[in-house]
Amino acid sequence: MTLPRRTLLLGAPALAVTACTSTGTKSPPPEGSSRVLRTVMGDVRVKGRPQRVVVLDTAELDSAITLGVRPVGATHADVASGFLDYLPKDRLAGIKDVGTMPSPRLESIAALEPDLILTSKVRHGDKYGELSRIAPTVMTESTGYPWKQNFQVHAEALGLTAEAGQVIAQYGSRVRELTARLGGAAKAAAIEVNVVRFVEGADIRIYGRQNYIATILADVGLGRPAIVDRAKGGFAYEVSPERIDLAAADVIFYATYGDPGKAGATRTLAGSLWKGLPAVRAGRAHGVDDQLWIQGIGYTAATQVLSELSKLLPH
Repeated sequence: MTLPRRTLLLGAPALAVTACTSTGTKSPPPEGSSRVLRTVMGDVRVKGRPQRVVVLDTAELDSAITLGVRPVGATHADVASGFLDYLPKDRLAGIKDVGTMPSPRLESIAALEPDLILTSKVRHGDKYGELSRIAPTVMTESTGYPWKQNFQVHAEALGLTAEAGQVIAQYGSRVRELTARLGGAAKAAAIEVNVVRFVEGADIRIYGRQNYIATILADVGLGRPAIVDRAKGGFAYEVSPERIDLAAADVIFYATYGDPGKAGATRTLAGSLWKGLPAVRAGRAHGVDDQLWIQGIGYTAATQVLSELSKLLPH
């Protein structure tokens, strides 16, 4: 089951700003100025507001789109449409595909003559030298869990810190609205939520606290069952279909990466252990979009996740 994607939360518009927006809180860097960013790979000098930006992962693409920047190039995700489907199609028009996330085509990137490249060390640290010879390359340490801090780095590199503050404030407001809609902090904390991901070529993941989607659940103040604290490195606790009963919670959200049959979703969801879970029996197990809930990693994705939570959580 894949839910229709909603871009509204309690009637509020989707999170996004335009690069030309001025909030009045901070003047943008002049086009000809330059500044030095301290990054995990060392100091990087960036000029003004870069106009030709290449992004090499989904989080960086979300950040750029959220801040009103249309990259000239981006790597594609392992989905039929190339770029993740939750992103507005009109904001993606004209972006050049520069290869897969694991293996970006350096010659294609260079041909675009970028003035900034955004990615992370965990993804492309081994290519930093080659990338930095093409254009100033700003890398965060990793992706996923530290997405909010990474967004600030992306915004600084893009010269859009004031706009980033606007985005963050809007997200915080919508989080508070959702918590209130659930009846307040105490009632939200009393709802235990699990996120399960069926992954082709791997065991089933019960997501812990140290990942992107967990941060959104924590922002809302939702409870988590004890199993999440057994997650390796805080990321996920892996189980076989025969132990899917460990995913028990008041509400379960589940997503599938890859072929449902090869990922074990088809067999598990049809099995008695899954069907016997209290959340399943109560109609509180919901299939969600893997691209949005797991792969998106940014404020545009997070805002849409809040919208779906507002529809699916009991209140």
